[in-house]
Amino acid sequence: MTGAQLALASGALITLGLVLAVWRLVPAAPDLGDVVERLSPTYGRRRRGAVDVPVTGGKERVGLWAMRNLPGGVWGRVPNRELALLRISLPRYYGEKITFALLGLVFPSVLVLVVGLFGFQVPVVVPVAASLALAGALWFLPNLNVRDDAKRGRLEFHRALGAYVDLVALERNSGSGPRQAMEAAAGIGHSWVFHRVGEELARSRWSGQAPWDALTTLADEVGVPELADLADIMRLSGRRAPRCTPPSGLAPRRSAPPCSPTPRARRTSCPNGWWCPAACSESSSSPCSSPRPCSAC
Repeated sequence: MTGAQLALASGALITLGLVLAVWRLVPAAPDLGDVVERLSPTYGRRRRGAVDVPVTGGKERVGLWAMRNLPGGVWGRVPNRELALLRISLPRYYGEKITFALLGLVFPSVLVLVVGLFGFQVPVVVPVAASLALAGALWFLPNLNVRDDAKRGRLEFHRALGAYVDLVALERNSGSGPRQAMEAAAGIGHSWVFHRVGEELARSRWSGQAPWDALTTLADEVGVPELADLADIMRLSGRRAPRCTPPSGLAPRRSAPPCSPTPRARRTSCPNGWWCPAACSESSSSPCSSPRPCSAC
């Protein structure tokens, strides 16, 4: 290495150190996108699922350090829906980006060092330019990996969702209520899609949230609009209770009309000899939800 090359390398390192020191001391401008996201109703839930995760490896530790010390604008557009679908936490995602970038910085220098051991002299500009270019390319490699994996995951989600809709329809035809049908159908399958839907339904039960609202939130998080369509259908099904229809294998004496609007203590009789366990509303002729045969049947 000549004296001029050494002077250039030293000046570049000193300039880089000064730039990093000034960048660290100057207060950063807030990221408006991050501010608006923090005001969204679902930000707390995404933060609990993405940040408050057990640190199990070096990538998560590096990612947590980067989240605390680096500004949000450094990461660019974060694929939140893809990460939610793949269940990859933000610390792990950030840690992978930093790890790949560091590998890109180190690899050309190590390669030049190995070549120099065999007597080949490479100008210092070559490894510096190669390191910067390779680090920039590997910085975006996790983005491509996440998008490809999420594309395959959504395709699998769509296939499993078709089977889940059929199971929910079968449960509803057998007389189950909306929540019961959705939970029973989610418990039948063994794929990760059924487990994911079952977890959301169980969480909604314990939190007092309607199951269709939970599926709508899940559909928005993972970017599967077909799941939101199913949630809308189940919402309408839950608001409009079924009529007094007999169970399979039995037939009423005539077509089953709605229950009588007159409330009674715990049972409301139907004109065709069927009774409902819950009283109907006075304000409307709402049909009953769980028909049972009367004692005469």
